[in-house]
Amino acid sequence: MKPFNSFLTLLLISVAIYWSFKAEKPNYVPDEQIEKSAFSTDRALKHVENISKKPHAVGSADHKVVRNYIIKELNKLGLETQIQEGYTAGDWANYSKAVNILTRIKGSEDGEALVLMSHYDSSPHSSLGASDAGSGVATILEGIRAFLSKGITPKSDIIILITDAEELGLNGADLFVNQHEWAKEIGLVLNFEARGSGGTSFMLLETNKGNAGLIKEFVKANPDYPAANSLMYSIYKMLPNDTDLTVFREDGDIQGFNFAFIDDHFDYHTVRDNYNRLDRNTLAHQGSYLMPLLQHFSSADLNNLRSKEDLVYFNVPLFKLVTYPFSWIWPMFAIAVCAFVLLLFYGFKTKSLNLKAVAIGFIPMLLSFAIPGVIGYFSWPFLKWMYPGYQDILQGFTYNGHAYIYAFVFLTLAICFSCYHRFKKTDTKNLFIAPIFLWLLICGALSYYLKGGVYFIIPVFTALAALMVLINQKKPNPFLLVFLSIPAIWIFSPFIAALPIGLGLKMMLGSMILTALTFSLLLPLIGFYRNKNNLALLSLVLFAFFMIKAHLNADFSEENAKPTSLAYILNSETNRAYWATYDNVLSDWTSNYIDKTTTSEDLNVNIIKSKYKTGFSFVSEAPIKHIKPPLVETSLDTIIGNERILELCITHQRSVNRLEIFTGKTFLNAVKINGIAIEESHLGRQTEGRLLTHYISNNEYTELQIAIPKVEKLALTFYEASNDLLEHPEFSLPERPKNNIPMPFVINDAIITIKEIRFE
Repeated sequence: MKPFNSFLTLLLISVAIYWSFKAEKPNYVPDEQIEKSAFSTDRALKHVENISKKPHAVGSADHKVVRNYIIKELNKLGLETQIQEGYTAGDWANYSKAVNILTRIKGSEDGEALVLMSHYDSSPHSSLGASDAGSGVATILEGIRAFLSKGITPKSDIIILITDAEELGLNGADLFVNQHEWAKEIGLVLNFEARGSGGTSFMLLETNKGNAGLIKEFVKANPDYPAANSLMYSIYKMLPNDTDLTVFREDGDIQGFNFAFIDDHFDYHTVRDNYNRLDRNTLAHQGSYLMPLLQHFSSADLNNLRSKEDLVYFNVPLFKLVTYPFSWIWPMFAIAVCAFVLLLFYGFKTKSLNLKAVAIGFIPMLLSFAIPGVIGYFSWPFLKWMYPGYQDILQGFTYNGHAYIYAFVFLTLAICFSCYHRFKKTDTKNLFIAPIFLWLLICGALSYYLKGGVYFIIPVFTALAALMVLINQKKPNPFLLVFLSIPAIWIFSPFIAALPIGLGLKMMLGSMILTALTFSLLLPLIGFYRNKNNLALLSLVLFAFFMIKAHLNADFSEENAKPTSLAYILNSETNRAYWATYDNVLSDWTSNYIDKTTTSEDLNVNIIKSKYKTGFSFVSEAPIKHIKPPLVETSLDTIIGNERILELCITHQRSVNRLEIFTGKTFLNAVKINGIAIEESHLGRQTEGRLLTHYISNNEYTELQIAIPKVEKLALTFYEASNDLLEHPEFSLPERPKNNIPMPFVINDAIITIKEIRFE
């Protein structure tokens, strides 16, 4: 290929890659003065700013402030609000009080209602909740304002549900679905969520049946920037991540759509989930979903959305959302296999293909996968070894994570270019057989095991077309080959970036393998580049550039602060006290209290493991402070038949936020907390002996009823925690430095007391 054509085709490939990302979400432009009937990102941002001024977890001082703000804004729109207040333990055995906010816009016809939903509580204890889920609440408030300004009466009733206690176990959704009369009237839910502070907002649907009805109506609604694919939902269902909509599907058989963004995952559940760090493009993307969907579904018949049929679906630029039925899966695969066999037969018959050369083609392909695979597997452990502080970013995605994605993608390209350069004497068409064969194996496996990803067959069809061109033409048009490469670029490029963003840098292996797989589909074009070795060198230089960039931004700073944790633990049984931390690398701040030579196992301090199975890393002896433990009183201890029934009342002698109760390995027949039964399924799968957690509002007491076999012995351990370590008068701890933030997902800045009760 001529040098100019090589340059031009590379440029076109780069533009196609850029376009695959650019087409996923809108560009924010200041729009405060836009017409009143349109969604304004700026007006929504004002709500985000007001909601996220302070942490507002359940039980916190500002929790009620945020609730009152939302009610006031709904009232401004002429809507009459109501409060649903109650207690639930949900599926996670996290007992709490939830206060849901509800209002309803009456439709012109009877039928099932449309629900717009988000949650207003922030994560305990320091998160400001701008993205999660202040952005969702703001999207709904602004969207409803714009909708009402049109003066149109919807066909279906519209219920606005702002749930509470989502962060504690989806408790507000559980309360609504299982106890509110409106739950029986719902046909569809649109739920707005966040798991980071930026990036593309993905559509993930929830349904117990086929998805065809939902997807067809979604396409009719015609949002401008649909970012959705059936593989992502298949993966989502396998991950331990639920939203309020999960409760609607599981408990109420109510289906709907989630709209959630996951980039800048390092801000998730931290104090940096604030107004300034929320990506304006992302908020505009949420609005671009809500307005057409609200317009469409408020006038659609929601009674007929259920379907037994499933659709494969995926988004690409220009075509938005492409769909086809599951019934096409095996016929499409069969056509691809037949086309491949026919092309092989034709190629060997015309002697365009050579058996020995085809066999040789497996060598560079396997090398281009194996080498990045090994590097990708060890990349995250290596980075944590090089930069130990990364271990304390529990989300698994570092502040400089995007630079690492670029770096390892370019390293993969360098390896691929280098591998194929060494086989430049073998015709491209012979080299291309191995990748197509591998891709057919992948598509066959997807067709059988993971049907949501079968649309990967689309780039295989264009690859087969490219193979036909190579077999029939010695000098094919390079721009035709670019055109045939575009489906692979548009489908796979966003996935390459999304894997480490959504699942952490440990998934760099997946990104590198997928990069190599995508490279293999572009081989008809790349094979004609005479300067593959130079392209390998250029890719290696870019790898080095982004690694250097990542290194220069590896240190923690005021903008990208180090997560730190500290807790004071007082064991009232042994009369010993400890400082404890979840930090793997101690900061100057935590080093004032923690002796790194002692682990939690050394002092037998193994309590309250948090999300991601995070346990205390180091503990040190601490001075005894006058902290009162909970008061546990036994109001009933009796034998009825073969059961021993215990009733306990736990009251708090100080202001606390959380009570955790552990039972060890004792078999439990039944448990109730304040009259609410804990799910039987939870009693059979207690983690680390944890029975339940009570997230406490207004220092309320806990009544516990436990039924055990009468021959069993029971030991209860109570961990009572308050998040006031930095303010408590018994302590004089300095504030965190500005380059430190409270570590999320763990119990932090806490004073914890331990109390044990035994029933022999």
